[in-house]
Amino acid sequence: MSRRTVNDHPGGSQHSALCLRLMQLFPRVTRGWRRWQDQAAPQASAPLGPRHVAALEQLRAGPISVGELASRLGLTMPTVSGVLADLDRAGFVERHPDPVDRRRTIVQIAPDKTTVIGEWLDGAASPLARVLDKLAPSEQEAFLKAMDLLETELHRPDPQL
Repeated sequence: MSRRTVNDHPGGSQHSALCLRLMQLFPRVTRGWRRWQDQAAPQASAPLGPRHVAALEQLRAGPISVGELASRLGLTMPTVSGVLADLDRAGFVERHPDPVDRRRTIVQIAPDKTTVIGEWLDGAASPLARVLDKLAPSEQEAFLKAMDLLETELHRPDPQL
């Protein structure tokens, strides 16, 4: 007996049930992850959300221009500037003109906050890390591939394709 997969019958009931289950899970997982991040977050003057986490995760690798950060995050410059303003007010980042091109701004995690930010980001990722540890390497790769494919699909210019 052959094993049926989601791809066997795109309009079939097995496919529909799986899609429905995933569509129900995504918002619940997102809300749960947000609560987890909020509980693990260092004290700040305003709540820090997923965009703040994503920006800090990129900044862990070292100083970067605001434009490059916007590109990596797939966000507009005004949006990234707002995120950085929040992080700056919280004392988590430092911004300064690029010494080579003074039109550009370089941003980095404030040196005295590197440890607390690292602990927060590692803590925020810990539920996912624990779940991934329960999967075989091939299952981890399949999960990541599925998430990459879904992201690509959701960013298609024509959602009907």
